[in-house]
Amino acid sequence: MRSRVSNYAVVVLALVMVGGLYTAFMSPKSKADDTTNQSTAVAQGKQLYLQGCSTCHGLNNQGLTGPSLIGVGSAAVVFQVESGRMPLASGSAQAPRKKVKYDRTQIDQLAAYIQANGGGPMAPTDAQLDVSDGDLALGGDLFRTNCSSCHNFAGAGGALTRSKFAPALKAADARVIWTAMQSGPESMPRFSDNTLSPQEKKDITKYVRFITTQNKDPGGAALGHYGPIPEGLTIFLVGSGLLIVVPLWIGARA
Repeated sequence: MRSRVSNYAVVVLALVMVGGLYTAFMSPKSKADDTTNQSTAVAQGKQLYLQGCSTCHGLNNQGLTGPSLIGVGSAAVVFQVESGRMPLASGSAQAPRKKVKYDRTQIDQLAAYIQANGGGPMAPTDAQLDVSDGDLALGGDLFRTNCSSCHNFAGAGGALTRSKFAPALKAADARVIWTAMQSGPESMPRFSDNTLSPQEKKDITKYVRFITTQNKDPGGAALGHYGPIPEGLTIFLVGSGLLIVVPLWIGARA
């Protein structure tokens, strides 16, 4: 009996020692690896910034011909660069969408650098961008309440004042949609997590992706999704034309 108890004690002691060694050496290393990876991303992001952004935004993010980037956060970087709006080709009232210059890894490195030097609204995580559990109906309600007055009920965009415009949302992916809400670019208001929670942002993102990629216009011709103006104009032109042509055709036959 004493021998058996001694064997159990040795096994338990060995397990405790293994657990202690793992905690002492492996876990800190994992944290150190994360810190190292983040530092590397920041350093690489700084190099990309100095090469492609500092001419307008300054060597220290303070702004020159372009605005200061201190405090804009990684969300603003992801929106502006991943949608192709930055780098800006030429001065205009509003930066247009164009071909993206950087790949996803480079965009994340730029975002890490800007986030590390001034903080600000952060870009979403991959888990937040998984909209499979988003509420499509609630997202539609939130979109119509907060977004449709500028972007149109179908996300087709619309004109604003001073030569600016709310862009169409068809080309926007989930990360661009989310970071637009998080950073508030151009004339768009910024929807912080206190205004729209992360779950509500997920709901809106799911709805926008649905209406711009999956909605097949079951009601007929979309007419650009611009609402009652093109619809009324079409009815007026077609209806008036028929009212003129049909009586002339009847009279000619008579």
